[in-house]
Amino acid sequence: MKDPIDPLEKVANAGCDWLVMAAHPDDAELGMGGTMLKAVAQGLRVVVVDWTRGELGTRGTAELRMHEAAMAAKKIGLADRAQLDLGDGYFEENRELLHRLIEVIRRYRPKVIWGNAVSDRHPDHGRASGILRRAVFMSALPKVQTEWNGKNQDPWRVSLLGFYIQDHYHKPDLVVDITPFAQDKEELLRCFGSQFHKEGSSELMTPIARPDFLPFVEARSREMGRWIGVEFGEGFLLDRPCSVTDLGLLV
Repeated sequence: MKDPIDPLEKVANAGCDWLVMAAHPDDAELGMGGTMLKAVAQGLRVVVVDWTRGELGTRGTAELRMHEAAMAAKKIGLADRAQLDLGDGYFEENRELLHRLIEVIRRYRPKVIWGNAVSDRHPDHGRASGILRRAVFMSALPKVQTEWNGKNQDPWRVSLLGFYIQDHYHKPDLVVDITPFAQDKEELLRCFGSQFHKEGSSELMTPIARPDFLPFVEARSREMGRWIGVEFGEGFLLDRPCSVTDLGLLV
């Protein structure tokens, strides 16, 4: 898979089961890397759309982070990864941005959308979450008109909208057992080596470059797993209650 540069250009059959939105490259992997690995292993088509290149990040460069994102996409087995380049730290809710997101949603026509944490240490995360909720709602409105490649897009209603948990703790509405994929998630995060602790690095220290950050990610996963009686889990907040058609899911 090539590095994601031009958004949404390279997929003939763009439909997907899950659309995962991320304010920055590495958000999705940190928040729900194990769940994405599990979903792909079960045959779901998963797409990640990064809103920015993470160009304001203290460590690394935008170009390097694009390359890291492409490596992660290959490791997960994503159906596609797109880059919107909305401006790290500066994107704001407005008509143009909402329509870009609606175009993406209608392009991929996902059953489920996952987004950034509803509130978090990084202000981009909570802001992206709120904007996404509005875009998902508006995507279903027939009078909101958007185009793709010169053709009018049909409205698209998403079955479920959820938000992965990031730095700040939130009590989850849903926890996914990722125990069989915990080691794979650890290896997946190594794709973003520019952002994490590196012995002897002369770059400035950041909260996620501390030596204790990746152990914290593992500890959070163990904490989430404990809620459901497994070793490792990833937690999510849901925009509304999740419907259950198979009662076997309750045991």
